[in-house]
Amino acid sequence: METTAGLRERKKAETRQAIHKATMRLAVERGLDHVTVDDIVEAANVSRRTFSNYFGNKEDALLYGEEQRIRSLVRAVRERPAGESGWQALRGAVRDELENVGEPEREWAVRTLLTRRHPALLARQLANHAELERELVQAICDREGSGEPGADLKRRIMAAAFLVALRIATNIWIEEQEARPLSEIMEQALDEVARTFA
Repeated sequence: METTAGLRERKKAETRQAIHKATMRLAVERGLDHVTVDDIVEAANVSRRTFSNYFGNKEDALLYGEEQRIRSLVRAVRERPAGESGWQALRGAVRDELENVGEPEREWAVRTLLTRRHPALLARQLANHAELERELVQAICDREGSGEPGADLKRRIMAAAFLVALRIATNIWIEEQEARPLSEIMEQALDEVARTFA
């Protein structure tokens, strides 16, 4: 039997997701500049106060899905087997995420294209990626310990190279209009940098 606290958290997650989906749909239909918070609350069938309880603005609501994926990826890296190197943990985490969540939906490609067109979204996305890079470096440090001199630099380069490979793979996937699975393109991109960190 589900506890009251568990039910409450599930309802909150559903509300966040409904607001996010409404924001995405409206941004695709009208362009983000032509969408107001009032439009979103009407489409999501929530009050303006409810919107404000979950998101600070429409950009927050639009990027919610990406931010959830970021948290999930960091968690997956931390949960990888202890014997794996940092690079193995990063690659394994991506595979785990794609297996658990499945290939990204069209929404991911649409959100990426919207971000390219809106400076406010792009700035927010860059900040998200910088935070993700910091968290991945910390996860690798926690896994590998202090290590030899220069280890910190290597871990920073490793995390940055990993994220660049994922970004390039995503861009190719979008440019090819999702003709191949994203997982296949990501594996190819990660293979290109694997020799350095394997």
